[in-house]
Amino acid sequence: MISVSRGLSVSKDSTFLLNIRFRMQNRIGVRTNSTEDWSVNDIEARVRRLRLRFDGYVGTSDFQYYIQLAFSRADQDFDNGGEAKIIRDAIIYYHFNPNIYVGFGQSKLPGNRQRVTSSGNLQFADRSIANASFTLDRDFGVFAYYSGQLNQMVLNGKAAISTGEGRNITRTDNGLAYTLRGEWLPLGAFSNSGDYSEGDLEFEPRPKISLALTFSKNERTRQSGGQLGVPLAQGVNLNTWISDLSFKWNGHACLVEWMRRHSNDLEAPNAAGDQVAIPAGTGMNVQYSYTTRQFWEATVRYSSVQPETGSPLQNQREVLLGVNKYINNHRIKLQGHVGYQSVFDNTGTRDCLVGMFQVEFGI
Repeated sequence: MISVSRGLSVSKDSTFLLNIRFRMQNRIGVRTNSTEDWSVNDIEARVRRLRLRFDGYVGTSDFQYYIQLAFSRADQDFDNGGEAKIIRDAIIYYHFNPNIYVGFGQSKLPGNRQRVTSSGNLQFADRSIANASFTLDRDFGVFAYYSGQLNQMVLNGKAAISTGEGRNITRTDNGLAYTLRGEWLPLGAFSNSGDYSEGDLEFEPRPKISLALTFSKNERTRQSGGQLGVPLAQGVNLNTWISDLSFKWNGHACLVEWMRRHSNDLEAPNAAGDQVAIPAGTGMNVQYSYTTRQFWEATVRYSSVQPETGSPLQNQREVLLGVNKYINNHRIKLQGHVGYQSVFDNTGTRDCLVGMFQVEFGI
């Protein structure tokens, strides 16, 4: 049987299912030289993401698979190591029952909420600067998931033991990463898994909230940011703490994230012997939005990065104002934002204005 309700699906009884989806993000953006000099410093015009996704099961629905491939240069992390990383996700799951399942392969670690949320379900064209500095990202390893309910409350537990080196990494060391995350939904589950989709497109009739805590210990990673960043000539230890909140009600949505990363090494040599910054410090991201019944959305973001004392990491702030039009929920949408970004370091403060328009199209 073939259907097109959720992508292109091919199935046979209860022994085989293949879902095929694609999505792309086409964008154009500008950045000024400063807040006083509005002349254009750079223009971004490109296909930011182009992805193909496969998921389903073979033999029994207890064994499931998820594969996601990236085809745009910007989506293959060329800047981090200079090599194409086409495989984003490649993982097999086994479901013991509806509440407990495990996974083996490459996937997103259970880190901050915005990172785990699909880039296709975001309110802005990109995730926050706090996410860029302190997120955990994808890794290869063993994953475990639990979901339970007590009266109306929902409790979720997620854990992973992974390489700590990020996706598609072939080099090895003798350190691993250990990640643990707990979520508490005191008012019950969100409609349509809305706690991992930005904006209230479901118009929750009753308030819904999710509170979460995450801790990750990455031992002797050879990437400057753990699973992301510049390849290093020696391993460093990273400890990351994350707390986040998602709230939705009747078109209103709020996301709050706080991240803290500590390392005894604030700098480390790369393969060429040059010292690079280890992203240690504190990050915060706050977003609020309101969606009308005509699926127009107004949203605002404030995000900051405060480096650890003595770190060469830059102090950053960002304020963005966005307007979105959802044509087919997050699958097909028009996104635009304008904003202000500032960077503080030993040389002073550098401010600029930014603007971007993006079209998301997928099935």
